[in-house]
Amino acid sequence: MYLGVISKISDFIDKINGNILSPIMMIFILGTGILLTIRLRCLQITYFGHSIGETIVPSVKSVFVKNETDKKKGAVSQFQAFSAAIAGTVGTGNIVGVSTALCLGGPGAIFWMWFSAFFGMLTNFSENVLGIYYRKKDENGEYHGGAMYYITHGLGWKWLAIMFSAFCVLASIGYNMAQVNSISSTFESSINIPLLVTGIIVAIIVFLVIIGGIKRIGKIASYIVPIMALIFIFLAIIIICMNITAIPDAFSRIFTEAFSFKSFGSGIMGYGILRGMRYGVARGVFSNEAGLGSSVMAHCASDVKEPVKQGLWGIFEVFLDTFVICTLMALVFMTTGAYDHFLAGILDKGAPMALWAFEENLGLIGKIAFTLILPLFAFTTVLSWEYYGECGASYLFGKKAILPFKIVYVLLVVAGATLKIDIVWNLSDSFNVLMAVPNLIGVILLSSVLKKVVLNYKERRKGNNIKPMLSAYEDDNEELIKELYTKVNVE
Repeated sequence: MYLGVISKISDFIDKINGNILSPIMMIFILGTGILLTIRLRCLQITYFGHSIGETIVPSVKSVFVKNETDKKKGAVSQFQAFSAAIAGTVGTGNIVGVSTALCLGGPGAIFWMWFSAFFGMLTNFSENVLGIYYRKKDENGEYHGGAMYYITHGLGWKWLAIMFSAFCVLASIGYNMAQVNSISSTFESSINIPLLVTGIIVAIIVFLVIIGGIKRIGKIASYIVPIMALIFIFLAIIIICMNITAIPDAFSRIFTEAFSFKSFGSGIMGYGILRGMRYGVARGVFSNEAGLGSSVMAHCASDVKEPVKQGLWGIFEVFLDTFVICTLMALVFMTTGAYDHFLAGILDKGAPMALWAFEENLGLIGKIAFTLILPLFAFTTVLSWEYYGECGASYLFGKKAILPFKIVYVLLVVAGATLKIDIVWNLSDSFNVLMAVPNLIGVILLSSVLKKVVLNYKERRKGNNIKPMLSAYEDDNEELIKELYTKVNVE
């Protein structure tokens, strides 16, 4: 009886999410991205090359050339902050989410996923810029920021920041349990490890990482995320190349079905297009998290001085997550026949489709690789969302709440591994949506400030001698200007 009640509640929440919250938020988030694209004059296009030059290129160089001149106590590098942020976005959603979009919205949903990501690049950029601009430094010299900071200090609406923080804490707990359940289920089905054993092992590892704060999370993520992403990309490309003759048909179906009109009645025709848009845009939004205000908290811990430079990581983050990883996953599903097997009722959507595609094309290597990749995706997401929840708890109750939150979070890792309750997934989706509301209100209402900061950066890049806008607080701004020019002179 108890499980029956839980199931009914879960179904009810799922219907609310699918029929009310998700469509409304899809429009809200996409509309924000379009507004920002207009206000910033398609910065995701005009500054895309610059974003690569200021993000990945110097990070690759830093592997070979160590630079300690700008390192601060308690700070994390720009790449470590990015790794912690991308760890929260690159997760099971890149596999399960793409599968859901494809299976429920058709191949045309992939086009709408790209469409949402194009505008999401600027939403994520804007969150990062505002986050760095309004972040605060504590007594230990460590930076803390996020949507709650630019809502409080930019708008002066602390009540809205409290709402965001509360939903953030709840979303982090939901994400934790749902992602750990993916890890334990994968190991149980593939190598017969009991759920409880996996939960305890993962809980111990998570505790050892999160006890070191964002610095350790960023460091671990900077090791795992690049390796994880490169292995996935490499294997996906091999699978796609093995089925290279199916690529033209896959792209043809994506573009034609994005605007397709079936021959069985105008009502069904329009519904088909809207269905593809809904699932494509929704999965794109909730895969790269642009608009949720989550990843900005990791970015704010960076040692960067220029808000715009950390914002550029946001552009690359969405590009990597959606245009690269999600696209490769969609092509794997479509070129291998996994999607057609779903249509024929042979395969279930989600992880079973991906596992079949990897194992069918790469044999035992594919099965082993997928068995490791999916848990790693989930594990890094658990780490990042712990920090997001920690930031929310700290804002609500002060630093004294951080350790208790960590303890509860670790205990819920074990619970999440052993319980299979769909309501956890549905609740985390709901809290994600509710997080986005105050965040987007803040980003929209502060878009004028955002535009000034971006224009200030552009003018200085042209060589114009104007005062840099690095912080919303005058004392901090003056200190950062001195550090910025000291760094320039040293270099």
